[in-house]
Amino acid sequence: MRTLTDCCAEPFFLTVAVRDNPSLLDTYSHLLLDRGVEGLITVDTLIDPPLPLPAIAIPGHCRVEGVTNIVLDHRKAAWLALKHLTELGHREIAFMKGSAESPDSEDRWKAIREVTEELGIPMRAELIVQLEGRDATPQLDYPIAAQLLSRGRPFTALFAYNDVAAIGAILAFQEAGLRVPGDVSVVGFDDIRIAVHNNPSLTTVRQPLQRMGEIAARSLLERIEHHEDGAEFIEVEPEFVARNSTAQVPTVSVAGVRRT
Repeated sequence: MRTLTDCCAEPFFLTVAVRDNPSLLDTYSHLLLDRGVEGLITVDTLIDPPLPLPAIAIPGHCRVEGVTNIVLDHRKAAWLALKHLTELGHREIAFMKGSAESPDSEDRWKAIREVTEELGIPMRAELIVQLEGRDATPQLDYPIAAQLLSRGRPFTALFAYNDVAAIGAILAFQEAGLRVPGDVSVVGFDDIRIAVHNNPSLTTVRQPLQRMGEIAARSLLERIEHHEDGAEFIEVEPEFVARNSTAQVPTVSVAGVRRT
């Protein structure tokens, strides 16, 4: 967060954590304003009501006065992942929805539903599970993946809400005696650092977080220097990274039902 000192001084930045506490966000924004801060960049934080400063939200999904939202093109992200799976022959695909507490969850799920309809991929209630909470770890997401196996509905691929959930699912599948990707393919989302080092390395949709941060910083500085309102939304393109957790559809599904 940039602060104003004098015309020759270099800008400097302050960081605060609010942890989904709206009253704390309001308190901090006024406190920083009193100390000369000229603008705010929020990360994974819901901004409502408007803040007294120019603000950039990463990710941002709400139309709020004075806020520029940096958002991923979730529709393209869903298309890249699901097109990859269909090209490998997968039709029975399971899905992990994001937690209701995750800012991206609603937009990402809407995009997935639109793309599955466009590609003719069936969405079966038995093959949809939802994550819970904000502090996800592979261990916490492990039981969610186990739910899919317990339902007995055949599937050959999983599109997880994020990489952490995907890694937890891989652990659950492997402990159940399944091979990834031999029996079931898994696609994650984000491309966190450990994704390439997982066993198998994770196929995923890369969310270019560094680029999003650079866009946010540049946009905020331009708004401050030119005293102009910024764009309401700035959309960023995702990238697809194919690694070793996806493969051609197997002859036998995970539930042991032979495909025709």
